Amino acid sequence: MKLSRKACLRLEWLIYYHTKAQKNASLTCRHFNIPRQIFYYWFNRFKEDNLRSLEDRDKAPKRVRQREITSLQEQRIIALRKTHIHWGKAKLSIIYFKTYQEKISSWKIQKTIERYKLYPNPKKNQRIQVKRLRAQRKKRITEFKKKPILGHLVHFDTIVIYWNGLKRYVFTMIDEFTKIAFARMYATKSSSNARDFFLRVNYLLDKRILNSHQDNGSEFKKYFEQACWKENVERYYSRPRTPKDNPSLERFNQTIEKEWLRDGHFTPDIAKFNKELTPWIIEYNFIRPHQTLGNLTPVEWAIKYKQLSQMYSSSTTN
Repeated sequence: MKLSRKACLRLEWLIYYHTKAQKNASLTCRHFNIPRQIFYYWFNRFKEDNLRSLEDRDKAPKRVRQREITSLQEQRIIALRKTHIHWGKAKLSIIYFKTYQEKISSWKIQKTIERYKLYPNPKKNQRIQVKRLRAQRKKRITEFKKKPILGHLVHFDTIVIYWNGLKRYVFTMIDEFTKIAFARMYATKSSSNARDFFLRVNYLLDKRILNSHQDNGSEFKKYFEQACWKENVERYYSRPRTPKDNPSLERFNQTIEKEWLRDGHFTPDIAKFNKELTPWIIEYNFIRPHQTLGNLTPVEWAIKYKQLSQMYSSSTTN
């Protein structure tokens, strides 16, 4: 039975509760840094013979508002709207009552306008609606609540390099809690390359990414979004022109530029660049002390807080 990432995490809570915590809910909640009410909610919902009881339920309302409008009312609304194409639904509702001596809600008028696309400039309206939908879908990083868990929030960004009329793009990432980081060069900043980078990072983190954070660049659209959706990863975006929304990765980008690119390591040969960058990435994660982590390396910090096992460190560096 295949479970979602969130359901697997909830199953880990319950396994830990019954084994290592010896049925101690407080210890379990402290270990996973979760509120008690959340733990008890899933504890009470869990059924041993049905692991899917740990999946999120459909949040769609069981009863939805039905559009009750007759064909005659629709024809009248269409006629009025075509006559007064620039008038809003409130004005048309008043005119409808004066014309037909029948009250009709502005909501019905609005839905009729949307259904038959009765706009002064349909193409322009369509562009506006697309922008509105994008704005509604985007979750801003300022809404996010961080947790001390590997993969709970992973930042993504792109460094643009100009060299003798050529452009190269270095995709970068960093885990918010452990500061484990990774980088890789590509010829373009297409969303397909962003997807490739995301899948590599997700593999390196043992498919633990729960939430991603990136700016509003085109590389983090289409295929990148599809990959996040397929892996059940929530996406959060920086506010436009606000670098301070991503300070951890901005600092890592500066470190790459200062300690790697400016020291003469750059080459436009993508395969060669990535091959030579790999030892530096390993040094950054396994050897280089970080002041923000108490002078531990990112991997040591992750092992200390039981986000990685000791075997991860030894097997990766061999």
